[in-house]
Amino acid sequence: MSQESNSPVKRGRPRSAQARERALRAAHDILMTEGFGRLSIEAVAARSGVGKPTLYRNWANAQELAMAALVANPPLEQQGEGVTARARLTTQMRGLVKAFATTRGRQVALALASADPESEFTKAFRNKVILASRETGRVILEAAIADGELAPPPDLETLLDMIYGPIFYRLLVGHRPLAAPFADAIVETVFRETARRQFSDP
Repeated sequence: MSQESNSPVKRGRPRSAQARERALRAAHDILMTEGFGRLSIEAVAARSGVGKPTLYRNWANAQELAMAALVANPPLEQQGEGVTARARLTTQMRGLVKAFATTRGRQVALALASADPESEFTKAFRNKVILASRETGRVILEAAIADGELAPPPDLETLLDMIYGPIFYRLLVGHRPLAAPFADAIVETVFRETARRQFSDP
């Protein structure tokens, strides 16, 4: 038998996933303690021990890494058997609300309000916060529909916009606070209204 076949099987998370998590934790620490101005690819590499090539494979620039770190703590998804889609969506929404209720989150809102729509900062926010969150939500909702937990909506794209739009509307307009009850109310509304539709459809 070859030496390779005798080698023990390594278990646990892949090294690439571990490196990504270390980088996000380091970036989050820098954001919270030093602010956006001090976060750079070099600073995250030095603090996390993750090489710059690995960082650039995951994030195009420091702005993308900053946005990903801001919303990746706590994790966006709740995993495990028996966890409902509703619980996973609630966890994600609470995480987003919590991230933008912080001082750094409010700084993001102020920066976005004055930023050029084509700036690296705005593109990073769109790609790593809005669109990434929306895609996670799509996975959650599609699983819920497949499992019968959620009735198929008339248009999934519209439903996703209705779920994530209110958070970013409050973030940018600032007319009402961002808090956990707001996140819970969004999810409650989604599941209550789809349940009504499910029982009212012929």
